Amino acid sequence: MYTKTLYRPVRIGKLQLKGNLFLAPAAGYSDVTFRSVAVEWGADFTYTEMVSSEAMVRDSQKTENLFKRAPNEQAYAVQIFGSNPNHMAETAKKILEKASPSCIDINAGCPMPKITKTGAGSALMRNPQNLYTVTKAVRDAVDTVNISVPVTVKIRSGWNTEHLTWKDAAQAAVDAGAAAITIHPRTASQCYGGKADWTILAQLAQMLHPQGISVFGSGDLFTPEDAKAMLEQTDCDAVMFARGAMGNPFIFKRTKELLLHGSYADISFERKLKTGWDELLILTQELGEERACKEMRKRFAAYTKGLEGGAELRKDFVKASTIEEYKSILSMAL
Repeated sequence: MYTKTLYRPVRIGKLQLKGNLFLAPAAGYSDVTFRSVAVEWGADFTYTEMVSSEAMVRDSQKTENLFKRAPNEQAYAVQIFGSNPNHMAETAKKILEKASPSCIDINAGCPMPKITKTGAGSALMRNPQNLYTVTKAVRDAVDTVNISVPVTVKIRSGWNTEHLTWKDAAQAAVDAGAAAITIHPRTASQCYGGKADWTILAQLAQMLHPQGISVFGSGDLFTPEDAKAMLEQTDCDAVMFARGAMGNPFIFKRTKELLLHGSYADISFERKLKTGWDELLILTQELGEERACKEMRKRFAAYTKGLEGGAELRKDFVKASTIEEYKSILSMAL
């Protein structure tokens, strides 16, 4: 049994989105090129890779490239990370002035040690007051540039199982002006192991919906059926695909079909490889042929995962260094 209401518009403060299927911020993947591909395949909202506030205040050109808008992105969010409220505020202002994103998202969920050791990412979950201070600084800074741009926060369930601070952290962020909360219901210590606890996501939705705050879910979303189950079981407002979208931008189209019609069409072997080829061409325009070809090795490995003959293709892709080499591999496969 399915219901059309599972696929629905979403409100984030004053921002209105036509649908609730989002591409999560994913380091090394959700660059301007892949985001554009995801939009082509039905992503309703996309998030950039994490932008370092420390690098941004140093005027890093490389950092600026992270939040460039794709031509087909009608709405997108730039995610920033850091622990210094002043630097986070300055970063938000600079981004709004340079790129005019639809939303500024604060990362309080990344569990990687190189991020948490600086007090950023999920380290902010250890003391919700710190998250409040950072969020308030960003909200105040955004208001000086464009008051209609919402500020949102992505959290985890806590630092570890002994410190499940999601409830206090979420409320602190909302009190500081966050218009929506995304939760990946694993602890920082779990990283990506174990299983995401969707019951926490459901509790968060129950807690924040009466306050008029949207809640988005992430974690263990690898199939359209996973997304449908999360929406049904948790009453979250939107689902955010991360690892499930890597090499699989088709998940947005297929999930929308499932939510609206109860079934979805398969994507052919040829169409998957053609999409990878299109991504390579776009990435080449962004990075140049040499860098794009090296980057697409891992992306083509993701595109061919689970495909018949995929293992042999991956052996060839990991050695490809030019567009002509990719073209030769694909022509033989197709």
